[in-house]
Amino acid sequence: MLSLQPLPPKTPLQATVTERITQHDFDVWNLHYQSMPGLYVTGNLYLPKDLQDPAPAILYVCGHGPVKIDGISYGNKVHYQHHGAWFARNGYVCLVIDTLQLGEIEGVHHGTYNHNMWWWNSRGYSPSGVEAWNCIRALDYLETLDFVDQNRFGVTGRSGGGAYSWWISALDKRIKVAAPVAGITDLTNHVVSGGKHGRYKHGTVEGHCDCMFQINTYRWDYAQIAALVAPRPLLILNTDSDSIFPLDGVIRVFNQVRRIYELYDAKSKLGLVIIPGGHQDTQEIRLPVFSWFNQYLKEEKKPVEMFAHTFFEPLQLKVFSKIPDKQCNTRIQDSFTRLVNDTDPMNVERVLTGLREKTFGGWPEKLEPLGLEEAFDVEQSGVRFAGYDFNSQIGIRLRMYITHQVGLAQPKKLHLEVIDNRDWVEYQKLGRTIWSRVWKEEMELAGVDNNTLVVGGIQTAFAEELDHVGQGNQVYVMFMPRGYGLASLTDDERYITQVRRRFMLLGQTLAGIQVWDVRRCLQVVRSFSSYDQVPIELWGCGEMASIIALAALYEPKIAQINVRRYSKNDKEQPDYLNISRLVTPTQILKLVEQRAKVNLLD
Repeated sequence: MLSLQPLPPKTPLQATVTERITQHDFDVWNLHYQSMPGLYVTGNLYLPKDLQDPAPAILYVCGHGPVKIDGISYGNKVHYQHHGAWFARNGYVCLVIDTLQLGEIEGVHHGTYNHNMWWWNSRGYSPSGVEAWNCIRALDYLETLDFVDQNRFGVTGRSGGGAYSWWISALDKRIKVAAPVAGITDLTNHVVSGGKHGRYKHGTVEGHCDCMFQINTYRWDYAQIAALVAPRPLLILNTDSDSIFPLDGVIRVFNQVRRIYELYDAKSKLGLVIIPGGHQDTQEIRLPVFSWFNQYLKEEKKPVEMFAHTFFEPLQLKVFSKIPDKQCNTRIQDSFTRLVNDTDPMNVERVLTGLREKTFGGWPEKLEPLGLEEAFDVEQSGVRFAGYDFNSQIGIRLRMYITHQVGLAQPKKLHLEVIDNRDWVEYQKLGRTIWSRVWKEEMELAGVDNNTLVVGGIQTAFAEELDHVGQGNQVYVMFMPRGYGLASLTDDERYITQVRRRFMLLGQTLAGIQVWDVRRCLQVVRSFSSYDQVPIELWGCGEMASIIALAALYEPKIAQINVRRYSKNDKEQPDYLNISRLVTPTQILKLVEQRAKVNLLD
């Protein structure tokens, strides 16, 4: 779920302390380590003065608190320094580490959100996996310090740091106590209803960057992740008016996790703290965190009296005077996940099983009745043109269009062309002189004006097309999966982006479910008795070429696929969850060739 299967090898950390700072009651080490070769993690290690015995250690993971001066990033560790200082002044060793996005070497967290890097989904990549791995290696580093008690590790952080606290607590049993602050809510809040506070009433996914999300291959809700911490002490903290971690979802997560703790007979080790306020860091929400660690890592229950204070200017906590030349932080998304390549051996059944589990696991588990209904049926110049609506899944009605010679009883071949909006508009322009009376809704959505003068070239081309269909004995089906045609989402690119991100959180992608739509269209075609035994050819261009190729792997009786502008690599193809870890675009065509003829039109 975090791009960590299998775990990367644990290479030498090459930990380096670049400066030591002395305060009257604690010290700070500015340091960096490499969680993998070239992947630098910058941080500050806060140390109590005059330690006599190994001390408990806190891993503090930072939220989105950028500190940038004159274009230079000092890391979000600077923003959260008061937390590290408090722990050190109270007898803890505390390592505060920068995140990938807001560290001294600035990586990318907003891949799908701002940079159109949808291929992250294909690679099963999420920055949250990098953050989790950096946390695992942070614990490895703490274990090398003889003044740290390896049996008393805790983790906390707020906002993004709250989320990363969940990841490392679930992944690594070395974390004995956890106190994530404002870092989790449930999928209902993320996808459907963002609560009553703030801007994101229709889903807080719109207010989060990609680093907040796992690759939800198995469609887990967040309570399942939280439950992995049980029965270790876990304190969940949130405010009552947080716009991106709404209270209702936090309560639902807590109530579900509580049942797990009850099964462990560890109900007292699960806590919930809610204070008034929005999404902000306050002393009021920190104090319960400090008390929780005192109770479970130091066995102290006395009240917390010392407040958290900032001690340093940003420059004092900076690790690098110069960014390392061989860093890979800025391009880690290209190498973090393990991908297959064209030369890897493959087995069709193994690949299909893997795709069904890890790429198309979000397909409907059972087939709904097709619910086939005729939308229209007209004849013109010896050609029949009909439209049929059907159910792709519950609540999703799609339309396909059938054209053939009037009275054709035994066609020799059926052509199914899958198109996007661009080709759909061109088809309407071509055929509106005749079919506009049944295409009113389609033309309106496509912005095609029926009153516009039809130039002679279009008339001639359409007449030739009609003659070809009317004289032949083949059937032509045109289809657009959801997102196009009558099922178009919108022209608002931002809205489409957020829809696609919702698919991500639900263990699917838009392109992945479009493959399902094509499969359902094929099932509709075969439901006609006159077409059941007719050889079928699929046609697709660009993204649709990829989609029909994958559909052909799962549907029987496909004679041939005809593809134009087929994707050469996973950055060009539509995004399908985890697919690049299983099969390449080239290998997909090779798999299709074991079942049908492949015709490359380029």
